[in-house]
Amino acid sequence: MGAAPIEKVSIIVSKGSFDGIYPALIMANGARMDGIEASLFFTFFGLDAVNKARNEHVKVASVGNPGLHIATWLGGVPGMSAMVTHKLAKRMEELDFPSIPEFLELIHDSGAGLYACKASVDMFELTKADFIDEIDDIITVGEFYEQAAGGQIIFT
Repeated sequence: MGAAPIEKVSIIVSKGSFDGIYPALIMANGARMDGIEASLFFTFFGLDAVNKARNEHVKVASVGNPGLHIATWLGGVPGMSAMVTHKLAKRMEELDFPSIPEFLELIHDSGAGLYACKASVDMFELTKADFIDEIDDIITVGEFYEQAAGGQIIFT
């Protein structure tokens, strides 16, 4: 007898880097494509994904990123983050991945919920006006857990 199918996922997006945001978007999109209820909860630097002023300027974290297989000092060379981001973005475009703003719109339009963490919003002195229109609400951690009840929680 196989495991019960996943019916609901809540994905926490805590990193504001290209390589921290895209995995969450891919997972949420995949869930929606499979008919799984999905929501994204953006907290700390993950808010950059939904911040109107920042979501088109997200970069790959090149310092101390073991996935790049380069020395930490090399990741800190001026321009390295921009170069790696450009190269990865170009490859993703070749594979027909949407940009972060387009992906968020697509995911939201598919029925997924997009939420900003109230504690992080307050900490960074942001307001609902700072976020993309697709943000459904600014909610507390308790409200997030309430919404996530009965489903899987994924932390990226």
